[in-house]
Amino acid sequence: MMERAESGQKLYTRLRLWEFPDQYVIEPTDGSAGAPLAISRKDGSMSLIDQVPHCSSVRVPKIQTIFGVVGLLKLVVGSYLIVIKDRECVGSYMGNQIFKVTSLKVFPCDHSLKSTTTEQKKVESEFSALLSVAEKTPGLYFSYEANLTLSAQRLHDLGDESKLLPLWRQAEPRFLWNNYMMEVLIDNKLDPYLLPVIQGSFQNFQAAIGKEIVEVTLIARRCTRRNGYKPSICTRMWRRGADPDGYVANFVESEQIVQMNGFTAACVQIRGSMPFIWEQIVDLTYKPKFEIIKPEEAPRVAERHFLDLRKKYGSVLAVDLVNTHGGEGRLSEKFSTAVQPVICDDVRYVHFDFHQICGHVHFERLSILYEQIVDFLEKSGYLLVNEKGDKLKEQTGIVRTNCIDCLDRTNVTQSMIGRKMLELQLRRIGVFAAEETISSHANFDDSFKIMWANHGDDISIQYSGTPALKGDFVRLGQRTTQGIIKDGINALVRYYLNNFADGTKQDAIDLLQGHYIVSVSRDMKAPSQARGLESVASFPLAFALIMFGFLFALLSLRQAPYDMKHLFFSLLWASVTVGIAAFVRANGRVFCNRPRLHKPRQ
Repeated sequence: MMERAESGQKLYTRLRLWEFPDQYVIEPTDGSAGAPLAISRKDGSMSLIDQVPHCSSVRVPKIQTIFGVVGLLKLVVGSYLIVIKDRECVGSYMGNQIFKVTSLKVFPCDHSLKSTTTEQKKVESEFSALLSVAEKTPGLYFSYEANLTLSAQRLHDLGDESKLLPLWRQAEPRFLWNNYMMEVLIDNKLDPYLLPVIQGSFQNFQAAIGKEIVEVTLIARRCTRRNGYKPSICTRMWRRGADPDGYVANFVESEQIVQMNGFTAACVQIRGSMPFIWEQIVDLTYKPKFEIIKPEEAPRVAERHFLDLRKKYGSVLAVDLVNTHGGEGRLSEKFSTAVQPVICDDVRYVHFDFHQICGHVHFERLSILYEQIVDFLEKSGYLLVNEKGDKLKEQTGIVRTNCIDCLDRTNVTQSMIGRKMLELQLRRIGVFAAEETISSHANFDDSFKIMWANHGDDISIQYSGTPALKGDFVRLGQRTTQGIIKDGINALVRYYLNNFADGTKQDAIDLLQGHYIVSVSRDMKAPSQARGLESVASFPLAFALIMFGFLFALLSLRQAPYDMKHLFFSLLWASVTVGIAAFVRANGRVFCNRPRLHKPRQ
């Protein structure tokens, strides 16, 4: 079995939260006899206390069970405690239980608002309203013992001293979802309360192959990189491409692990937006235009991106799945051009026009891509550890896959690579014969497909608000009519969310991740305050006026044969309707739900 990353100080696994009039008290109830933590409801200050205060018979405090402290967020005046209200065990990782957060709860420490100005209260109210989005954050996972932020290979390579550190100090900051929110607890040296949380996906299954029981796990870790102006955790349209330092949007590390008879094998893949500065700002059209920003900077940004990947993962194979024509074609051409100066023995670029070659149903043609990259996969290898904990083989390179969103085409392709690598691993371990494949074992094959389909859905829901498109192929191995219809519905839902919901969601993400630090200056203004057209633009109102105009024009037109003046009114209402529609269309970006904290370009 692989060594566990056991820390010297255990995390509290169950706690009791007391709501007193002046403070919250969090009391460990897992038998560890740890000191309770008191948090002031006035300013969020923290301190360990000897025991829970005596309860008054007049006002009995509300008491509830929680399962971890996510962190504390400071806004204009108040602070907000975020805790795990409920959890679900979803499996194990290296012998340790893994939990999914099923309910978050925000507790305000804002009593100091009573003595502030009306303007500060308004600003605080708008910022704190964004925290309701935090309570609905999907795909959060944690463990009280396992370090979920590290791949199996990095976990195996941890030194003995590092393994004795608290989990939060072992954690990879890139994948620590609550990194920013933990800072206050870190400053107060509250290690037993510091629970690392990742956002992504955790899937696993067990299956019998002959007499052998094989356990397969698939973990996605979403990057929360705080450098630059394009945080990696983001919504679909409001963050694209890379920042000037080469850090890309929607960067996800996916690790597939197989365990059997004491052997552990693992393979890591990554996905991420194309590494140069580009954007696609919503403007009410179904497919907003792609805009390449500072094209002359593209080679430098790409160089920084691939240099960072080489330091972390070794050699890199970039698989670009976007179209060769239209707006996607321009992006693909820029990617290909920008990456040329960094191509060497350790960096390769392969373009595969997924839609042209595979169409909408022939995804088995991905075998063409596999033939182009099989040599890299075999050379870069995978981690293999025996029952004694000895590393027999290590992964020395990474496949980086992208399409436009890094969701649908990307997940189909990554699942194909994951299948091929798992077959190589099972042959090496001795479970599979030389020509044996996963598809020759029906139950194992079905479980594998479902695992990758769920994996893709999880990432897609976090990024776009809907499950992944093309999921029926990953789940069933073929395209179905029902799947195509479902994709159409999900595409429409994505359009609605992109245009009318994701701006607010992006603000909430930026606030939680520390990409936007709330100012405490007294002259600050609320995020909603805008100038000019943006201050009055309302798509629901404009849509209502268009519908009313159309209705009145139609009613007047029906009366025109009886009274010619109705023809005039019909033309008048039609002109007003067309005018409003044209105005909204011309100013589509302003009428969308836009981020207010980091405002996009006009």
